[in-house]
Amino acid sequence: MDNKLEKIKNILVPVLSVIMGFVLGAIIMMIFNYDPVAGYKAMFNTAFQGPKSIGEIFVSAAPLIFTALGFSVANSAGFFNIGLSGQALCGWVTSIWVALSMPDAPRIVVVVVAVLAGAAAGAFAAAIPGVLRAYFGTSEVIVTIMLNYVFLYTSTHIVNNLMAPGILGTKGVTKMVGANASLRTPFLTEISGGSRLNLGIFLALIFLVLVWFLMKKTTLGFEIRSVGLNPFASEYAGMSSKRTIVLSMIISGTLAGLGGVVYGLGTFGNFFVQGSSLSIGFDGMAVSLLGAGSSVGILLSALLFSVLKLGGQGMPLGAGVPTELVDVVIASIIFFVGISYLIRFFLNKIGNNKKNRPEPAEVTMAVEKTDEEGGVI
Repeated sequence: MDNKLEKIKNILVPVLSVIMGFVLGAIIMMIFNYDPVAGYKAMFNTAFQGPKSIGEIFVSAAPLIFTALGFSVANSAGFFNIGLSGQALCGWVTSIWVALSMPDAPRIVVVVVAVLAGAAAGAFAAAIPGVLRAYFGTSEVIVTIMLNYVFLYTSTHIVNNLMAPGILGTKGVTKMVGANASLRTPFLTEISGGSRLNLGIFLALIFLVLVWFLMKKTTLGFEIRSVGLNPFASEYAGMSSKRTIVLSMIISGTLAGLGGVVYGLGTFGNFFVQGSSLSIGFDGMAVSLLGAGSSVGILLSALLFSVLKLGGQGMPLGAGVPTELVDVVIASIIFFVGISYLIRFFLNKIGNNKKNRPEPAEVTMAVEKTDEEGGVI
């Protein structure tokens, strides 16, 4: 019974977080004299106005799923991987570089090599803070934040100074990858009304299942969760916490790198110099937290964030509401997820009150007993 109640609470907490996020966003709109009903109507009308917009929802969701999975794996091991943006960026620039360097190779070869190269780049980027944490006790939060900037400016240097001139289109922008390297297909483009829908979403769905299997059904997954709960007890049980720390970060970085690969070979088809860290890294963290780290939760959260981001673009035209208020709604949702312990506290209070409240039959028996004993009714 308790397990069933706990499962219900695990579902209620993110749902209530989303609802309260929307409510807070509506209150803020009203404070600034905007109509929240018109604003949200414009948002959802824009997000679901046709096959193309729906296709773009899945396009936006695919890299978020990968970065959210990466955060979830690291979080299960007890680490806060803030470097998802930098790791995804490594996957993006590497996959594009490899793809453009093989213009005449068969598609199956180019796609496989480019995807593997991007995943390896993300894994390498995450292995650095993993090794430093495991063997030197450094904070992975500080190291990954710093590395985000290292990878950001390294990617700029690579595009401007290391890539062959034939790969570049203009200053700081590469050429588009050929059909032999793109994750887009004519069929997906056609059925989605000309959107950028690509094979990345199917790759993301596959990894949702693979990561679930890894974490729930394998020895490595058990070790990652055990180290996350108690590294000292894990060591006592014969597990190598250092090895598990490094492996969990490598897996996390691999997934983030794949998010960058999908971003490059699927969403944009090229690489261009970035002025700041990729939003898919930080949004992926929020997606993972909202989805409670579960595969189904991450999928639904990624789709929700995609609807908010894409639908928010129609709010200024449809209702005169600034797109910045969409970020306010997303931030509100993250805020309520962050204080989910308060939501759980109130849910527990409600549950305890119901549990302690006497049933009608018990009240009747107590009254009858008091009457028989001559008490005051």
